[in-house]
Amino acid sequence: MEKNTNNKIKRWYAIYTKSRNEKKLAANLEAKGIEVYLPLLKILKQWSDRKKWVEIPLFRSYIFVHIYDKNYLDVLQTDGAVRFVTFRNERVPIPENQIIAVRSYLEEDDPVNIENLEYLPGDRVEVCRGPLRGLLGVLIEVKGKQRVMVEIESIGQRLILNLPKSIIASRD
Repeated sequence: MEKNTNNKIKRWYAIYTKSRNEKKLAANLEAKGIEVYLPLLKILKQWSDRKKWVEIPLFRSYIFVHIYDKNYLDVLQTDGAVRFVTFRNERVPIPENQIIAVRSYLEEDDPVNIENLEYLPGDRVEVCRGPLRGLLGVLIEVKGKQRVMVEIESIGQRLILNLPKSIIASRD
């Protein structure tokens, strides 16, 4: 029986990294010519003597690689890589539209017109506009009049998104 190989199809996979090694692993893989996506959030950090904008990973201890099956071992043998995200001991490809949605989310500016909507923690909500349209989650915190924190399940890990109220709708 011939083994099914997909060396002609590039797929996205999530890689679990050593703690705080996301940027290092991404650089090591790029040096090998492997396409990498490390989604980064830009946040303002406060120290006792100063404030500074820094980039932190959106998903701690995870990066994404776009590879052929033949690159599997090369990725795993890179310093900082721990393992591929698997289900029943099989690598799980990440659909390209999910990678595009994460990229779009990180690039999107907040809308200017924010509706004055009432939401409560625990409400089930759906993202109804923008690149994350269709994602379902649970509202975990209302942040002032214009923002909410929504929990969404992704790659077997909770993803907390800080979203404008105007792009979510109640699902109850």
